[in-house]
Amino acid sequence: MPGRAGDGELRAWTNRPDGARLAVQLDGPRTAPLLLLLPGQRNSHHWWDRLRDDFARDWLTVTFDYRGTGTTTAPKPPRRQAWSSTSFAADAAAVIESLGRDSTDVYATSMGGRVAQELAIARPELVRRLVLGCTAPGGSGAVKSDKSVRRALADPDPDQRLRTTVDLFYTPDYVESCGGYEAVPRHLFGDPGMSTEDARRHLRISRRHDAWGRLDQIASPTLVMHGTDDRMTPYANAENLVSKIPGAELELVDGGRHGYFDESQDIVNPTVAAFLRG
Repeated sequence: MPGRAGDGELRAWTNRPDGARLAVQLDGPRTAPLLLLLPGQRNSHHWWDRLRDDFARDWLTVTFDYRGTGTTTAPKPPRRQAWSSTSFAADAAAVIESLGRDSTDVYATSMGGRVAQELAIARPELVRRLVLGCTAPGGSGAVKSDKSVRRALADPDPDQRLRTTVDLFYTPDYVESCGGYEAVPRHLFGDPGMSTEDARRHLRISRRHDAWGRLDQIASPTLVMHGTDDRMTPYANAENLVSKIPGAELELVDGGRHGYFDESQDIVNPTVAAFLRG
């Protein structure tokens, strides 16, 4: 049975055949068109905390906690059936179907964009319009971050890792406007309750994603957005996505980093909403 999750959200649950119980959050007019919001790697629905309200006025927004995050419970995957962008897309489809809807708009960022690609390919009838932000196609079409970025993110000093993460997500001007590194919002930096093992599983999802040879199967009208100063997922990935997805549009945020959609939400959210309205 659904129940209140706080802050005007309605919480529900979607049960999966393997015993997983996906935590689902709904907010917005119950009769409005559906909008599925898919977060980044190692993150729960809280990824959308600062953005959801802008969309919940005109859409019934839907989020769910990925396996390994939030209040979703799931068995450990069998060794030969690891979590993947494909399996997470199947979870997303199950959430939509459990709500009794035939289709949804999808706004997905970072790893969520990888999941959304698989959803749009496997279940084209479910995806009306699609927005892919700061994500990559995988396979030979993926442009990886520089090795120096990966080394910095593996620094054993937690304070230095935090500064690196902040710099990858936000511009110096934004950090200064927040009052420094310690004051920057951290809701994009991972679910603090996530286990190390599940965090590694999420990393493998992103690394092993490969929709490159199947992107031409995406039939939904698609908008690809990216920050031009994204060092975590270089914006050449956006150009590659647009080159393969039929009719896809490209919108670049000048100087934006991996968290451009959060930092520049006053510009990005209206752009996304306008595209979803068609």
